[in-house]
Amino acid sequence: MNTNLIRVIKAEYVADYVLRLTFNDGLVKNFDFWPLAQEGICTKLQDLNYFRAFRLDPWTVDWNNEIGFAPEYLYEHSVA
Repeated sequence: MNTNLIRVIKAEYVADYVLRLTFNDGLVKNFDFWPLAQEGICTKLQDLNYFRAFRLDPWTVDWNNEIGFAPEYLYEHSVA
């Protein structure tokens, strides 16, 4: 079993389309979802009520089992 897999263990709404994400290695970073909310199913994220209704699944941030992002992607593209 690989114990080095990245997971999001906490997510907090910051403002606009930004979430503060805490990863299982202790790193805390901000991720701006606005650029991703411009295409495809992700346009649902433009509705702030929908955006703020995120949940955590065992690995990452999830919106109604419709939209989710690989935790590795969030880790690599967020800013400290």
